[in-house]
Parts: sequence; C-alpha cells; structure tokens
Amino acid sequence: MTVAGETRVDDPGSALALLLQGQRAAFMAEGVVGARTRTDRLERALRLLLGHQREFCAAAAADFGQRPAALTRFMDLMPAVLAFRHARKHVGHWMRAKRQRIALPTGVPGARAEIRYQPLGVVGIISPWNFPITLSFGPLAGILAAGNRCLIKTSELTPAVSALMQRLVTRYFAPDELAVVTGGVAVAAAFSRLPFDHLLFTGSTAVGRQVMAAAAANLVPVTLELGGKCPVVVSPTADLERAVDRIMLGKLANAGQMCIAPDHAFVPRPALERFVEQARSWVDRAYPGLPANPDYTSMISERHARRMEELLADARDHGAQVIPLAPPGASPGRGGRLVSPALILGVTDAMRVLQEEIFGPLLPLRTYERIEDVAAEINARPRPLALYYFGRNPSEQAWLLAHTMSGGVTVNDVAMHFLAEELPFGGVGASGMGAYHGEHGFRRFSHARAIFLQTRLDVAGLAGLRPPYGARLERVLNLLIRR
Repeated sequence: MTVAGETRVDDPGSALALLLQGQRAAFMAEGVVGARTRTDRLERALRLLLGHQREFCAAAAADFGQRPAALTRFMDLMPAVLAFRHARKHVGHWMRAKRQRIALPTGVPGARAEIRYQPLGVVGIISPWNFPITLSFGPLAGILAAGNRCLIKTSELTPAVSALMQRLVTRYFAPDELAVVTGGVAVAAAFSRLPFDHLLFTGSTAVGRQVMAAAAANLVPVTLELGGKCPVVVSPTADLERAVDRIMLGKLANAGQMCIAPDHAFVPRPALERFVEQARSWVDRAYPGLPANPDYTSMISERHARRMEELLADARDHGAQVIPLAPPGASPGRGGRLVSPALILGVTDAMRVLQEEIFGPLLPLRTYERIEDVAAEINARPRPLALYYFGRNPSEQAWLLAHTMSGGVTVNDVAMHFLAEELPFGGVGASGMGAYHGEHGFRRFSHARAIFLQTRLDVAGLAGLRPPYGARLERVLNLLIRR
C-alpha cells in the first residue's frame, strides 16, 4: 500500500488510521468551513483535472491496454469536470441556512427555526476500475462542497491511473485535506473498517455487502453505488434505427464496462430481425476493422475477457444463438483482452447472461408481445440501477415507469440521467442505496442540523405546561388534539 505519494506502508490498518486521525484533527481545528475555503478546494480539484488531461488519458490507456483518449476525456474526465463546475457555482447557495416555518404547538409568536447544513467530517471513497477518474472525483465535488475532508481508495486494477491520481493529489492538496491510498484487497478491507463519518462505495453488489458489513461495526453510514442488469425496453412505436444507434453507443462505450450500460434488451418480436441487421451495420460503421479499431476499448484484464468467453460458451451450451458483430475470422488482440461485441438470441433464465451482470460487450435480446410481460420480467429480478425506454407512446411509457422501479431512468436514450448534475444519481435495492450529484451530493455528505430559537415569552407558563396541571392545559390540549 502507498499513502501520501510513493511511501510504502506494510501495515495498512495502522497507516490508514493515522491518515484518518490527521484529517479528523484538521477538520475539528478548522471549525466553520466557509464558502471561500470550499470554493478554493473545488477550484484546485478542477485545475488538477483540467491541467493533466493528457496524463490521465495515457494512464487509462496503459491500464486498459487499449482505450481511446476521446472516450477517457468524454466519459471519465468530463463528468467530474462538470460536477466541480456545478458545485463551484452553487455551493454558496447550498450552504445557506434554510428558514423553516413551524406550526403549533412549537410555532408560537417569536419562535424561529432553521436547518443548517453542517459538514460530516471525513468521508471515505472506495472507487472502481471501470471509470477510475470520474467515479473518484465526481462524488468528491459534493464532499468538498459540503466542507468535508476525504480519503480515496483507488482500484488495484488501474495502477497507472491510481499512481497518477496519488501524485497529483499530493501536489494540489495537503494530506489532511485529501489523500489517495492504493493497494489490493487487504488495503480495501482495512479501509472499509475505518470509522469514517460517511463511506461511499462504487462496485459490485457482492462486494457492496462486505463493505456495508464492515462499516456497520463502527455505525458508519454508507452510500452504495452498485450495479445490476439494466434493461432496455424497445416499444413497437420506437424509431428503431435511432434506438439501435443509442443502445449500441451506450452498450459498447468502454466495451460495456459501465454500471449503467444496457445489460439486455426487450424487442418486439416483429422487430427482432431488423434490430439485428441495424446493430450489425452500426458496428461496421462505428468500429471498422474490429477488434483492432483504436476507438474500441479492451477489457480491464485477461480474467474479465475470459469471463466474456465463458458467458458466450454457457449461452451456446443452453441453446442460444450468438451473432458476432465483428468481421468473420476476427481474433482477439491486445493479449486476448479485446472482446468483440455480440448479440445473443434465444436466451433463457438458465443462462448466465441473464443471471449475472454482464459488464461487457455482449447484448442478449429478448422478444415480447405485451408490455405487461416485460414489466413482470423486470420485476422478477433485483431492482436495476437504470432503466431505458425507447418509444413514442406516452401512456405506455407512463405505465411502464409506474409498474417498475430502478435507480434512474432515461427515455429515448442511454445513461443521460447520469450526466445531469441537477438529478440525483443512485441505486435502489440490490443496485445501491443513497444518491449524489449536484445539490443531492452536497446534502448526502452534510448533516441537516435542526436549529430552534425560542421566544422570550414564557410558553410553558402560557400553555399551563408546568405541574400542577389544570384547566388551562386542558383547553390547550383540546385545541391541539381535536377531531
């Protein structure tokens, strides 16, 4: 494990505890965290991202083996940049005390109440490998805007990005403000056991359970951004060509290694053949010469690539039809980590592709005849992080959204709700708990402190609240507690 630069630490638990203690001591000594301090920290984080874009792109390409700089800038840098700019613009407004009207019996003449948003203290982030920049710095915008200090544990699967992030954070921030720690499973386990004031984890549902259990020992509140099998519903009323374009773009960006990527699609039975043809044409246009096309991203590791092949083999063994979307005879490149996209037809619940989150460039297609059957299938599975509907039937759209539940929804596109800082982003059920982005992140990482300012009037005396109780209190209670 390394902390605060390149210093090797053999005892991660003790080193992390010291780092946390240093941040908490600095937070307590600081007292009130004013708007100027918060804005300064947001601006430094923004300068860090904007001033080192090439280095981040090169590091991400080194970690993935093949990842276009344009994709890293668009999907891994830009969302974080937008988050910091949004927070910088609004933090002064967010942190103002909110006057609150109060009713009887406490709302007597002269009494006042307000809500003040107070920093929690030190927040921990355990960030994933698939978008290591934006899923570290994106939530950091809300954390810093709320006036907190922060420790970030990065993924061991992205060592180049993690090392770069650690060096840059050391350059732009004092370690008692913000620090990055690196390391493997043992470090992550020790990190999740720390007595943070809040802990944010982004990753798989299985690991999320372990993180929540570890945090529970110290009663640390958690925000879990997990995943799940995000379904796409293509209505008979959809513009099929446009729907395929947006589905494939969302599915194949980062080679499907995205928690809100379309996992599987429900397609009207009569439209299945056209969907397949248009998907094949789309891939030919977007990624000619697969798998060597430089705009395509490889899998993060050989293990993840092998898992894609295992999912395909399992589907074939259970009778599915696999339709490769790469030219015939194309072979994996980059040491076997480039996995060509494929459609899977005739899928059943017995297949792993319908049991596990795919997290890769494979898209199972299920046909349907009634929207009620689609909703039943969605509801039979754990609640997904995102739901996508393509169609031009407002009543059908409204019915589907009313009869399903997901963390978020994008209609007639994919993943756009994630980019909107004004919207909360988070899961529900097995796809997570808690939401952040924009003001929702500011509030997630703040304590809404109730403040009551009593009047000089003798309220207890006027209401007869002091014993011995008598007729005056009886009249007051009859007034307040009546049919």
